[in-house]
Amino acid sequence: MASEQALQKKYEKLMAEAHKLMSKDRKKSDAKMAEAEAIMDELVKLKNRA
Repeated sequence: MASEQALQKKYEKLMAEAHKLMSKDRKKSDAKMAEAEAIMDELVKLKNRA
């Protein structure tokens, strides 16, 4: 299982990519946002277990 820090970095990277894509390709931006949301869900689960 990925560490909390690794997941946080991945989330931040995906959000940055989504932001860059927002004005160029909304469909790809939305896909990145969905990926980031899944990562955030995983982070929340990890924090709730602690």
